Amino acid sequence: MLIDCDSCTLRGAAAACSGCLVSALLDQPPAQAALTADEMHAIEVFTRAGFDVEILDAPVSAPLRLATRRRRRRVA
Repeated sequence: MLIDCDSCTLRGAAAACSGCLVSALLDQPPAQAALTADEMHAIEVFTRAGFDVEILDAPVSAPLRLATRRRRRRVA
């Protein structure tokens, strides 16, 4: 079977490429595109070992709030 996007009759249609099986197989999710080669290798190792690997978005961390420490005054 030969799949050629250049000869696709739906190419250029509004949502044709986003619903295409070829696009689903070849496109990388945004979270996966940001991974390093070492991270991709680690995911491959876990997947081959039988683990179900899911790439999660990085949590948005709340800004750190520094707490001030109150000193107790000693009364003599």
